[in-house]
Amino acid sequence: MGTASVEESKKRPLVFAYYVTGHGFGHATRVVEVARNLILAGHDVHVVTGAPAFVFTSEIQSPRLFLRKVLLDCGAVQADALTVDRLASLEKYSETAVVPRASILATEVEWLKSIKADFVVSDVVPVACRAAADAGIPSVCITNFSWDFIYAEYVMAAGNHHRSIVWQIAEDYSHCEFLIRLPGYCPMPAFRDIIDVPLVVRRLHQSRKEVRKELGIGEDVKVVILNFGGQPAGWKLKEEYLPTGWLCLVCGASESEKLPPNFLKLAKDAYTPDLMAASDCMLGKIGYGTVSEALAYKLPFVFVRRDYFNEEPFLRNMLEYYQGGVEMIRRDLLTGHWRPYLERAMTLNPCYEGGINGGEVAARILQDTAYGKNYTLDKLSGPRRLRDAIVLGYQLQRVPGRDLCIPDWYANAESELGLRTGSPTAVTAENNSLADSFSQDFEILHGDFLGLSDTLSFLKSLAGLDALVDSPTKTGKHTIREQKAAAGLFNWEEDIFVARAPGRLDVMGGIADYSGSLVLQMPIREACHVAVQKIHPSKQRLWKHALARQQDKGQGPTPVLQIVSYGSELSNRGPTFDMDLSDFLEGDEPITYEKARQYFARDPSQRWAAYVAGTVLVLMKELGIRFENSISLLVSSAVPEGKGVSSSASVEVASMSAIAASHGLNIIPRELALLCQKVENHVVGAPCGVMDQMTSACGEANKLLAMICQPAEVLGLVDIPGHIRVWGIDSGIRHSVGGADYGSVRIGAFMGREIVKSIASTLLSQSLSTNGRYPDDSEEGGVELLEAEASLDYLCNLSPHRYEAMYAKMLPDSLIGESFVGKYSDHCDPVTTIDKTRNYGVRAAARHPIYENFRVKAFKALLTSATSDDQMTALGELLYQCHYSYSDCGLGSDGTNRLVQLVQEMQHSKASKSGEGTLYGAKITGGGSGGTVCVIGRNSLKSSEQILEIQRRYKAATGYLPILFEGSSPGAGRFGYLKIRRRNPPKQN
Repeated sequence: MGTASVEESKKRPLVFAYYVTGHGFGHATRVVEVARNLILAGHDVHVVTGAPAFVFTSEIQSPRLFLRKVLLDCGAVQADALTVDRLASLEKYSETAVVPRASILATEVEWLKSIKADFVVSDVVPVACRAAADAGIPSVCITNFSWDFIYAEYVMAAGNHHRSIVWQIAEDYSHCEFLIRLPGYCPMPAFRDIIDVPLVVRRLHQSRKEVRKELGIGEDVKVVILNFGGQPAGWKLKEEYLPTGWLCLVCGASESEKLPPNFLKLAKDAYTPDLMAASDCMLGKIGYGTVSEALAYKLPFVFVRRDYFNEEPFLRNMLEYYQGGVEMIRRDLLTGHWRPYLERAMTLNPCYEGGINGGEVAARILQDTAYGKNYTLDKLSGPRRLRDAIVLGYQLQRVPGRDLCIPDWYANAESELGLRTGSPTAVTAENNSLADSFSQDFEILHGDFLGLSDTLSFLKSLAGLDALVDSPTKTGKHTIREQKAAAGLFNWEEDIFVARAPGRLDVMGGIADYSGSLVLQMPIREACHVAVQKIHPSKQRLWKHALARQQDKGQGPTPVLQIVSYGSELSNRGPTFDMDLSDFLEGDEPITYEKARQYFARDPSQRWAAYVAGTVLVLMKELGIRFENSISLLVSSAVPEGKGVSSSASVEVASMSAIAASHGLNIIPRELALLCQKVENHVVGAPCGVMDQMTSACGEANKLLAMICQPAEVLGLVDIPGHIRVWGIDSGIRHSVGGADYGSVRIGAFMGREIVKSIASTLLSQSLSTNGRYPDDSEEGGVELLEAEASLDYLCNLSPHRYEAMYAKMLPDSLIGESFVGKYSDHCDPVTTIDKTRNYGVRAAARHPIYENFRVKAFKALLTSATSDDQMTALGELLYQCHYSYSDCGLGSDGTNRLVQLVQEMQHSKASKSGEGTLYGAKITGGGSGGTVCVIGRNSLKSSEQILEIQRRYKAATGYLPILFEGSSPGAGRFGYLKIRRRNPPKQN
């Protein structure tokens, strides 16, 4: 506590009541340091906690320390070491602190009076502040975050029925005198005044040399400490996870867990600070305790992000500001791909030089305040609280799927207001360094990249194009030919427009879209970016052969479309395409779609251009647009082709979005999706439904787009509950909606519809001939039903029970094309043509969409039902039923069947049955006949492990390592477009 004055030393010892939140050990460990300094000053400290006693007694051996085992809040409930369950957190808090609130307050007031408490300290239990006020005792909070900030977003996700929790917590905090704010803080507008202090960290007991000697570890051994907050790691550690010459110290391992020889299990009560200081780096999850002590001991920290842990970005920014952090992706943690992260950590030079005596400083402030000193001199409290309130709202209203991050103005406000700060809040993560680098080259005139790292990478690649004109290099991502073509594509003195559109994972609905089904689709993380420049023909940088073509025609500069598409090597196609835009005209009118298909079919290596250039023709034909300027266009897609995740739709939507933006066309997302469907149906010639384009255009991150495909009625967005997760696993078998199987099943479904209509018409005639009642039809309104079915526009408007009762037995299993045409004339599908010599499956193809529509409705309803194993089992069963229905239609494949079987084996294994099941169902997706399987399971670490195990087993059986699709991102409509301009354009050749 430092040297006390003579007057101060005469003051009586104080009694402090110190409340500790039930959220993790980090709070308890920092409370230890503050309490230790209060006890050293001669005061009594009563700690109210749910943490184990050894956390306190290992550091403080004093009769002035009193422990009271009571839990008055629950913090954030974690589904596993890396995932917060938002709804469960709110429900647990309600159960712990809201329902029994009256009795808690009465009990705490009585207890505070019984111990004659002089002062209440809270880290950061809300009700403690209110109890102190009711008891007439002053209180102070010590924290880097408050629960109103954390829970506010959970309420946004869970629904308004929990919103009173946030108001009550904020009201409780408002009763404290002020906040002692720790570095790495979040916005906390509930507190009237603040005092910033340095890092609060536990002191070291032993030196690095002493700890290593005690553990028998030589100085030549590299040591990583595995520290996930005292929780068991939850996965099997393997010897090969570590580079040669490394040793891992494991915190929190279960007693029964057997570790490899290069992993060392630590005792549960091991003193972590000493072990951290004796290590070369740390691998764990971010929390205040791990970050503050890593900075204090200059220990490089390899960290894994946690889902819905909103304190994390603020701590992460502090860690990265002081060059102390390396982020590891979760998959690499689970699969043991640790080497590159550990090696990267060893190159870091953590540079935190600030104070680490926050425990001592905070204890002195508490003591002085209890003795009557006034610390509340925050003249700028109003602006500070307004700034905090604004940034809180900024986070809550951010675009879904965008990482919670700190706006620059939040950091700048500190210096602008002249406020003291306990930590830097400048964003220094990889995204921000990319953004800074990009901003040096380009100015964003319109739009926001939404914090999307793939967009920043694409923008940065644009900035480097001009440097490749003379010396392109093979980067591993793009061929030299692609680079050289792209480098000569744009005139850097003109504006460029950028759009982004994601692929999609078909969760439910699939091929039933063309029959009018309800579908549930999720936009995936992988997306296509398109950069477009509209430019006068005289200013366009033409490729040599395009320039020669114009010269041969003996005409001046005319509008030309030039396209570069990255990734040509992967799909065996040409990387460039160009055409005179006049090729799309016959006289003054656009050419027909049939002629356009023939145009793009002339060269198989250039057929891909139909997806991109076709958007121009559709805009000409459907909206009457005429393109008088040239168009230069760069396509860069991370959506893999042939995997059933709508790579073509993402290209179409991104291309049309960028072209529309560059030409000042305001097309709403739904209409844009319908136009893009025309590209695929009429220019490309693929008979797809509209759900792919709708999801890519209208989707939102981490939500399912619910849409009735009649033709494209969006019902809204469906939240994926926090305890549920979906994955996509690629079978490696190429999928194509242009393939014969998809088209034949579609034709079979349309044939089935026409047969149903014919049967209904016959039954209706018989019914009307018997005075309005069909003798065998006992249902009320039978005539009305038959009338509707006789003019059935979509198969999905026929209910399963009605189908079984009236039509199932009358539909043929299959039918030759010629026989169908002879009897019914046409199947009334504008995008497919019946081959008269082919045999088409009818019954299964018609039955599938009728039952699929029902399954999708049931799936959607189940998502909002009570969380239970029954809910998960039912959701999974619906996926399985869909999968086998695809197979009945002839759209299965060995690869997708094997993946579904692996999911079932995992689901029904003894390990899953002995505990809570984690994977519950799987289905083939999209157009079938290969592609990707959608899997549903619990949002837990165990589920991720099982997905990776399925990936390994599939490779062992087939030799192919499947691509995994995880995560989500916003659709093109939410992204909008970017308009960018080169700051210092290079001289054009």
